[in-house]
Amino acid sequence: MLAQDPACLASAPSWFQTRATAAWSEYQALPLPGIKDEHWRYSNAKRLVLDTLIAAAPAAEADVQRAITGSKGLEKTAARFVFVNDALVSSQTEGLPAGVVCQPFSEALKTQDDVLEHYFMKREMELGSAKFAALHLAMVRAGTVVIVPKGVKVEAPIEVFHWAAGENTAIFPHTLIVTSDNAEVVVVDHYRSLDDVPGLSCAVADLVGGSGSRITYVCCQEMGDKAQAMHLSSTSAGKDSLVKNFQLQLGADFSRSESVSDLVGAGARSDMLSVSMPQGEQFVDQRTLQKHKAPHATSDLLYKNALYGKTRTVFSGLIIVDKGAHYTDAYQTNRNLINSAEAEADSMPGLEINADQVKCSHGATSSPVSDEELFYLKARGIPDDQARKLIVLGFIEDTVTRIGHDAVEAMVCERIEEKFARLG
Repeated sequence: MLAQDPACLASAPSWFQTRATAAWSEYQALPLPGIKDEHWRYSNAKRLVLDTLIAAAPAAEADVQRAITGSKGLEKTAARFVFVNDALVSSQTEGLPAGVVCQPFSEALKTQDDVLEHYFMKREMELGSAKFAALHLAMVRAGTVVIVPKGVKVEAPIEVFHWAAGENTAIFPHTLIVTSDNAEVVVVDHYRSLDDVPGLSCAVADLVGGSGSRITYVCCQEMGDKAQAMHLSSTSAGKDSLVKNFQLQLGADFSRSESVSDLVGAGARSDMLSVSMPQGEQFVDQRTLQKHKAPHATSDLLYKNALYGKTRTVFSGLIIVDKGAHYTDAYQTNRNLINSAEAEADSMPGLEINADQVKCSHGATSSPVSDEELFYLKARGIPDDQARKLIVLGFIEDTVTRIGHDAVEAMVCERIEEKFARLG
């Protein structure tokens, strides 16, 4: 059973100890979301089995070596970290420009505690996972903190691997990215299981874009088919900044992602992107919030799901335009491609507009693979499974290309190709 370890907090700053201790009490006090909770509509929090989970223990040396060997992603990186069971086992930071901070979370707590105190998990969880956010805060001891100073561009991406080893192991990775004015960085997080056993990845990412800065964040969730994943992310986009948040959901028996984007500066832009390809009986739960707090800002959400077997996806998204956030452009699109008569996709888009002179739209579609498209390809000698694969690749292509980084897009396509291989 999960339990907070006081020894892990002993060397942390006092403010962190206070928050983590309070979070553990909050986690224990909050009930598991029920079926009447609107933020869990069409979903089921009981699929997140908490009673059997244990806090990550040091991994065996053989598992560490397996994880290091399996941590293959981008060929060129500015920095690369590998964590196994929330412990750093490999690091490389030689490609970072001068002045850029890229440190494991535990180290940053000692050297950058003022930045963490200001930005770490400061946003209220509005989409239904307060209990899991409290659990993360209480248990977190691993992850990456990236701070990019004014005017600095990190040319190559920063790549981080988080592995869970052992049955019923729970990991709690945290990513904090803070860019100063006109800075630029790309960060890729991978979440994986060493073996196909039950476990949990409960991860949080905080993205803070300063004026005129650029952040591209990519989350690749590929936990084992018997594991669960709860991934929460929050974006704060400052004046004239651009923050992209791309979620790739390929693993886990049950996965839930909650993404909140606050547009706090005039001229800010937030791109919220996602691709999922559930198979078997996987369940993908997606909740989003685009919150416009400043005028002349743009948010654009594009979530695409390609469903197979007896899978199910849920999408619930809301655009809120605050008073005074005039000349807002906000778009929200959810598309579902159904490859099985037994698959099901539920979509609940919404708008709440409290300002004038805005352009806001939302839409959701669910449809089977077109018989005409299948016939066109099969008439040219392409087998049914390959024809469906080509159609799915065409369906998700515009979402992947919006990442805007060739090497990262190629890596994402490789992960998707591997998923196709598992589909058989």
